[in-house]
Amino acid sequence: MYRVAGKFLTFFCFSLLLGGVAHAQEDEVSFEMKLSKQKLGINERLRVEFTMNKDGDNFNPPPFQGFKVVMGPSQSISSSWINGKRTFSKTYSYILVPTARGKFTIKQATIEISGNVYKTLPKTVEVTAAVDKPSDQKTVEDVADENLHLVAEVSKTNPYLNEAVTVAYKLYVSPNVSVTNYRFLDNPKYNNFWSQDIPVTKHVAQNATYQGKPYRYVVLKKVVLYPQKFGSLEIEPLALEIFVDVPTNRRDFFGGRIYTQATKTVSAGKRTLRVKPLPEAGRPLDFGGAVGDFEFSVTASKRQLNASESLQARVEVAGKGNLKLFQLPEPELPSALEVYEPEFDEKVRTLSSGMEGKVANNYTIVPAFRGKYPIPSISFSYFNPKTKKYVTLNSEEINIEVLEGPVGSSADNTVAALGNKQFVVPTGKQFHFIKIRPNLTKIGASYFFGSNTFYLLLFAPLLLIPIAVFSFKKREAIASDVVGNKIKRANKLAKKYLSRAKKVLGNKEAFYVALEKGLHNYLKAKLKIETSEFSKEKITSILTEKGVDSEAVEGFISLLTSCEMARYSPFSDVEMQNDYEKASDVISKLDKQL
Repeated sequence: MYRVAGKFLTFFCFSLLLGGVAHAQEDEVSFEMKLSKQKLGINERLRVEFTMNKDGDNFNPPPFQGFKVVMGPSQSISSSWINGKRTFSKTYSYILVPTARGKFTIKQATIEISGNVYKTLPKTVEVTAAVDKPSDQKTVEDVADENLHLVAEVSKTNPYLNEAVTVAYKLYVSPNVSVTNYRFLDNPKYNNFWSQDIPVTKHVAQNATYQGKPYRYVVLKKVVLYPQKFGSLEIEPLALEIFVDVPTNRRDFFGGRIYTQATKTVSAGKRTLRVKPLPEAGRPLDFGGAVGDFEFSVTASKRQLNASESLQARVEVAGKGNLKLFQLPEPELPSALEVYEPEFDEKVRTLSSGMEGKVANNYTIVPAFRGKYPIPSISFSYFNPKTKKYVTLNSEEINIEVLEGPVGSSADNTVAALGNKQFVVPTGKQFHFIKIRPNLTKIGASYFFGSNTFYLLLFAPLLLIPIAVFSFKKREAIASDVVGNKIKRANKLAKKYLSRAKKVLGNKEAFYVALEKGLHNYLKAKLKIETSEFSKEKITSILTEKGVDSEAVEGFISLLTSCEMARYSPFSDVEMQNDYEKASDVISKLDKQL
């Protein structure tokens, strides 16, 4: 028995050791240099690749002594999910031609990953005399590298804080190759920006020149950014997987060139914006952060009315700029006027040049007394980035005259002094009048006292006391159940977003946004985790711990992945319907198992 126990203990320790080694290997960072060959002729080409398994910054290539760089660096990114585990690879590629014969050492390259600097090992390459038939002519990947370029064109690289910046992602394609399809891999996360995607409905190829050569380009994605902080802000790269037809040196029976299909990952690269702060000189005291070119007005639906009647006062800003990112000024109204909470009205659309439209607050005002009430002029200030100056606009003074109604305590028809406005909450009946001459009739004692109504009214308070105590306890228990209330709200939101997704079937952008929100809120309700914790690894781990089978977990993860990708890729109505039905099926399976 001791031998069996000893063997079991040895096996257990060995398993732990293997698990620790596997975990260490899984988290290990690799950064290496790969050469297409160690020995080549002086008329051949050398391909050098620097590959890492985690994303890094500040890549520094070595000085390629003895070689001339004819192409590169070209950057490719590969990212995939297999059984809930992410695999990542990023490669910088160079094509070199030797400039002399001899042995040359390609020195170390460096990269910064998670705050640490990693280096490759140097490698030696021997360059011999020219060969009769170079074995390393341009490969399909080389041709694709030379003829495909993804570029992020930024409208302004040095904008002001809260000034609109448009980023257009253009794919430049040489006439030598043909693109058959593409899909988005890694979409940028626009940290420190307010962002809005501009849907690209048609991909129209246009002729252009890139690096002095004729190309065709297609705009694949547009986004409008409003920087929310000043300083140096980075825009993450966009990565695409391109399916391209590349010509070969072979020809068919009729002499036509034979094409082969290649898959190429291209990246737009990082872009850096130098965001300027708004100037301090000349900044108005009432400046609220509006940046653009605006018009400002305050209007009233009536100038004359009677007491107990209502009017609408509208404070409106219209024009181009960050309309959704500032607050409207509030009017100063006499304290004798009842002012209801304003209703916000927004009619804003986001174009390639930024937001334009109008925003307004509508105030409902009800005067209580007869007299004259001035609504004084108020100011609205904004910064115009074109003129680089602050502008202050003032509204006109509006005089409201109440013709009929009770006289105020001042006995003066004109209200000269202004106070703070008072916001009131509507109750359905705005005015109640006291009847000073009631029409009462005497009730006989023999008719009421001793009747069923008398005893019912007498004992009703005693019956209502336990009901009131029970109701109070019930409300207190519900209010103290914070987790339960969160789950109820999340369930309502999940139903809301799934129903919203069903309503917008056919509208790709809105459908996948609504579907993704519905899936997230469903998990939030069932698993009691906050939205900030959502990641595919976290979801997979929790669902597995809850005993959900792998098929349901993979189905849910694949749905989230589809939501991320499909918003930026062409999808048909049939595929959207299939995704909605798949979401319903996956949620049904999770319900049964959770």
